[in-house]
Amino acid sequence: MAEFHFVEDYEKHVARLMRDHPIDEAMSLDVGGAYDIIGRIEAEALVKNGLRDGMRLADVGCGSGRTAVALARRLRIDYDGYDIVQALLDYARSKAPEKYRFHMNRAVKLPAPDATFDYVCAFSLFTHLLHEETFIYMRDCHRVLKKGGKLLFSFLEFRMAALWSIFEATVKQYEASTRPTLNMFLERQAIEVFAAKIGFSVEAFIDADAPVLDGHKLGQSMCVMVR
Repeated sequence: MAEFHFVEDYEKHVARLMRDHPIDEAMSLDVGGAYDIIGRIEAEALVKNGLRDGMRLADVGCGSGRTAVALARRLRIDYDGYDIVQALLDYARSKAPEKYRFHMNRAVKLPAPDATFDYVCAFSLFTHLLHEETFIYMRDCHRVLKKGGKLLFSFLEFRMAALWSIFEATVKQYEASTRPTLNMFLERQAIEVFAAKIGFSVEAFIDADAPVLDGHKLGQSMCVMVR
């Protein structure tokens, strides 16, 4: 089974953060900073788009647990988080409710039976994957979702002017051979093609600069798909 193309690089990135910063700061920086508020924004986006008490959620690319921590304050759900770096999973486990489950998963698929989940989320995951990896992962999200289940994910797109600075920074890092992780842009037309090929219907797109929680925005665009 294929694995993500950058596991070793990302492990090294996390290790550098843990070496250079206190653990809480390192775990926040790893997911882009603003651990608490971004987690709350992500939880609000999920609630606004149909996540409810009693549902089973797969948080793919759960990182250091900011979404899990925020969701635990809002809902009573059955939660499974997946990531590729053990240090992130360990930290997330230490912050989240004991009943939440966290799994190491380096395959470009989910280790779960068909029709397991009511909801799947993927924040800042497809932003770091090659397009073929994103397609394979979306296809597997469709497999593990129950009929009528939803996939909500964030993505980077050139049509949002505020996201151009991310691309510029990526270009500079590439030119200096200092790029720590891949930043991949994915346009809405491509997402619609992926959805149609897989069998999803696109329910909504949410602009990167759209307020989600008390005027705060996520800073990435989001898409909601229905199986």
